[in-house]
Amino acid sequence: MEATTILPILKKKLAFLSGGKDRRSGLILTIPLSSDQTSMEELSATLDYLLSIPSEKCKARGFTVIVDGRKSQWNIVKTVVLMLQNVIPAEVSLVCVVKPDEFWDKKVTHFCFWKEKDRLGFEVILVSANKLTRYIEPCQLTDDFGGSLDYDHSDWLNKRLVFEKFTKESTSLLDELSVINESDKSNAVDKDKSADCALLPSFDPETVLQTGHELLSELQQRRFNGSEGGGVGQGGPAWCPMEEELLAQPQVMKLLDSLREQYTRYQELCRQRNKRTQLDEIHAKVMQVVTWLQGPGSELLKTQQEIGDSMRAAQALQQKHEEIESQHSEWFAVYVELNQQIAALLSAGEEEEVVELKALQQQLSDVCYRQAAQLEGRQNVLQAAQVFHSTTQELSQQLDGLLGMLCADVAPADGASIQQNLKLLEEKLQTVEAGLTSLRQKGALLLEQMCSQPSWSLEETESPAGEQHDNVQHIQAVMEEMQLRKQRCEDMVDVRRLKMLQMVQLFKCEEDALQAVEWLGELLDALLKTHIRLGDDTQETRTMLDKHRKFVDVAQSTYDYGRQLLQATVVLCQSLRCTTRSSGDTLPRLNRVWKQFTVSTEERQQRLELALNFHTAAEKVLQQECVDPESLDEVDSSGKTLLDRLTMPVIFPDGSEQYFGSPSETASAAEGVRDRLLLVEERRLQLQEARLHNDDEGEEEEEEEEEEEVLNGQEARLDVIGEELSEKEDQDEEEEEEAGQKDEDLERATQDC
Repeated sequence: MEATTILPILKKKLAFLSGGKDRRSGLILTIPLSSDQTSMEELSATLDYLLSIPSEKCKARGFTVIVDGRKSQWNIVKTVVLMLQNVIPAEVSLVCVVKPDEFWDKKVTHFCFWKEKDRLGFEVILVSANKLTRYIEPCQLTDDFGGSLDYDHSDWLNKRLVFEKFTKESTSLLDELSVINESDKSNAVDKDKSADCALLPSFDPETVLQTGHELLSELQQRRFNGSEGGGVGQGGPAWCPMEEELLAQPQVMKLLDSLREQYTRYQELCRQRNKRTQLDEIHAKVMQVVTWLQGPGSELLKTQQEIGDSMRAAQALQQKHEEIESQHSEWFAVYVELNQQIAALLSAGEEEEVVELKALQQQLSDVCYRQAAQLEGRQNVLQAAQVFHSTTQELSQQLDGLLGMLCADVAPADGASIQQNLKLLEEKLQTVEAGLTSLRQKGALLLEQMCSQPSWSLEETESPAGEQHDNVQHIQAVMEEMQLRKQRCEDMVDVRRLKMLQMVQLFKCEEDALQAVEWLGELLDALLKTHIRLGDDTQETRTMLDKHRKFVDVAQSTYDYGRQLLQATVVLCQSLRCTTRSSGDTLPRLNRVWKQFTVSTEERQQRLELALNFHTAAEKVLQQECVDPESLDEVDSSGKTLLDRLTMPVIFPDGSEQYFGSPSETASAAEGVRDRLLLVEERRLQLQEARLHNDDEGEEEEEEEEEEEVLNGQEARLDVIGEELSEKEDQDEEEEEEAGQKDEDLERATQDC
């Protein structure tokens, strides 16, 4: 019987075992009767439960029953005493009925119990509470009877419930653990998870063990249903009630020992089962990872073998590859976790398990590393493809820019701009060559990456090989196309370079031709402004005539050089198929300046020749003693002719006029001629005087008159010449001013142009 089944009855405290003992070491059973009507059935159930607690050894020593009738009626006490005969007749050795102070009829009661003694089988005595110590020691009585034994029924009941619960749970748990442990020895371990769940015990072993330890600790401290030292206060020894009789502490210790033993075996069994389950789970996860990597994962990579035909296509393939890598990353994370779990199991596994785990670990590592190598190889190919397509795109743009520059018309303003364009063209060509070299390098690297990509070890199909061949052909075709485009641009650059060099030469010829025109203009200007003097004698005049010829030779070479340059420009323009630039501007200017220079040099040479003839004749007549009048007249005539020539301007083919030097410079040149003419006239006079001395004296006067007339005529002639020279000087000054004004107007017009 369990306390839980009659817990409400037990709480009524109809009877109890206080833990006290009589002088025979028999247990004391106390039945406290109350003023209320006591249910005999409940009392019988209580007695049955209480009597089931002690061991048979305790029961053999007999019970001393104390029936507390101080608050009850005699007939109830009698009924209880008679009921003891039916419940525990053999175990009862003495029944002490505690009577009240005013009790029932002594003779009747005493005679009644004495009369029934043989039939009852035990002795019944009536005793007052204060005389109960005659039969039982005070330390074994509760305070209700004047004793010192502590008893708390509620505490006893709670401890009893705990004890019974522990006993029941531990016994059931021991049976279950024993069955589980024995079944593991005889049967193979079932790998199904539902079988593992069926092996779980009904109670938590840890909880039951904890309850047992707490209960044992309580028993060791308070000695179950007893006091820690109830007899000490009475002067007796420390009392440990029910230590042997109830077997509570040894029973709990025995149950705990058995439970720990079975639980240890169960834990080992669970550990083995868990390890087996963990191995099975690891094996399942490994196969799941391997199956996916070798199946869908490999298929995803096998279908991604293209490299794209442009930068955008390569970027799209890269994005797709990143998605594939993301899917693989999840499985690689599982691989890392499994690898850690396997490493932990290897450190504490048995030999068979170690072999199996190492095989699983090796299989998983091989598949994962092979797949990772495929991913890395594919990533390297895509990166190389992007670099290749980027370089191709950049090179194509460079070729387009170079081709656009070559197709554009060349219309530079001068040779410097042509040189700059030529330099830019060369730089672009060098950039294209560098780009093509870089493209070859990137293409070789891409081909190398494709060839070094790990091959598929499982079920290689022809599709990846075909796509690989197509990719190689595409790369080679792109590089060949770029090479052909670059070669075409090089040919066009050669043509453009030749054309631009010819244009540079054309501009150079035109610039040099213009320089020749300027030089001729400067020579003409120097001729008209500085070549004025005619010399004071024959030698000086002849020297000046020689210098003039050299001057003319320099001008002639300059003119010839300009003509050659202009002829070269005509040839270059014909080669360049452009309109002749010099024939419409530079050539007429050159011819015009040259004609003006030719007229001016001829005029200068004629004047020098006239001056040379004049000085030669004058010096001859001045040096000879006998001079013919005709010679003097010839000198006079040549001198006048020279003076007249000095006053005349140079008339150019276009009708314009230009004087040599300024009027003052012309007058200075004419002054030397007039001085020679005066010397010639003086020579003429000397000759006439000598001729007069040889004539008759009669004719002397006539001759003198004639001579005076001649002198007067000469003076008059000299005066006329002086007036003419003065007028000529005034006219030259006016013409010089007009020429200066024209030069200023021409300069302003040139600047405006």
